[in-house]
Amino acid sequence: MARGPAPKNASPPASTGSTLGPSTRVRGRIQGEGDLRVEGQVEGEVDVTGDLVLEDGASIEGNVSAQAVTLGGRLVGDVNARGAVIVTASAKVQGNLGGTEVSLDEGASFVGRIEADFDLPEGLVARN
Repeated sequence: MARGPAPKNASPPASTGSTLGPSTRVRGRIQGEGDLRVEGQVEGEVDVTGDLVLEDGASIEGNVSAQAVTLGGRLVGDVNARGAVIVTASAKVQGNLGGTEVSLDEGASFVGRIEADFDLPEGLVARN
């Protein structure tokens, strides 16, 4: 059976992500399913099941937990990622970073500890 184009008033497919726009300011805990892009300011803990992106010019003051975390703005708090943590050149981070891998771009400002689960190359492993 052939189908024509979708009607113009049909709703778009469901999205698994949300965006807090640049003029948005949130005080309190954010918890949700899916991805979150922060372009505004958050004062409080952020816990999402998907990826978290903190854009350049945006800020979070609180701990964050997500699948993967990309930081481009200002974060004061700890990161607990189940995947990778990427700190871009524009980021200013004050807190501990934890994930399966952590990368810091040249120019990023970072004060804290890095905890990452990884395997050392064979040449660096102590032999018994």
